[in-house]
Amino acid sequence: MKDTIKGLGNEIAGNAKQALGKARNDPGQQVEGKAQEKKGEVQQGVGKVKGALGDRI
Repeated sequence: MKDTIKGLGNEIAGNAKQALGKARNDPGQQVEGKAQEKKGEVQQGVGKVKGALGDRI
């Protein structure tokens, strides 16, 4: 569950950075936001797998 929550937080923060970078016309910040969003998506995936496997991992 912890990974899923962290992932969601990273995804939200990444989306916010992308929007801010777009508003400021800052491609670097947009790229950073996209990377953080992808990191969050991966974390959520890991959390879902861990949740499905339960205590077996």
